[in-house]
Amino acid sequence: MKFTKDHEWVRLDGDVATVGISKHAADALGDVVFVETPEAGKTVSVGDSFAVVESVKAASDVYAPIAGEVVEGNAVLASAPETVNADPEGEGWFAKIKVSDASALDGLMDRAAYDAYLTTL
Repeated sequence: MKFTKDHEWVRLDGDVATVGISKHAADALGDVVFVETPEAGKTVSVGDSFAVVESVKAASDVYAPIAGEVVEGNAVLASAPETVNADPEGEGWFAKIKVSDASALDGLMDRAAYDAYLTTL
């Protein structure tokens, strides 16, 4: 699993990356009340806003940590947005993206580097 400084995570399985927000981000948002995930077929570039998450505190865009084509948005989140709080780095994923260039993951942080980054905030 790799992380961005914007608190997204990405896990690559073959040529499909699963993307979500980190536990740190979910905890900072508070209770999530709405999630908009991307439709399958949408093409995203690194840094594109591809999803929206709203909590009792704020609404935030979620940015694509990797480029490619969305193959699936997590439909569960439409009816159960609290899944993001319950399991942000598991069942609370936002989208699966067919990766166009996996080397982009090389520039992201691993868990240890992300945890170290969080201590600087």
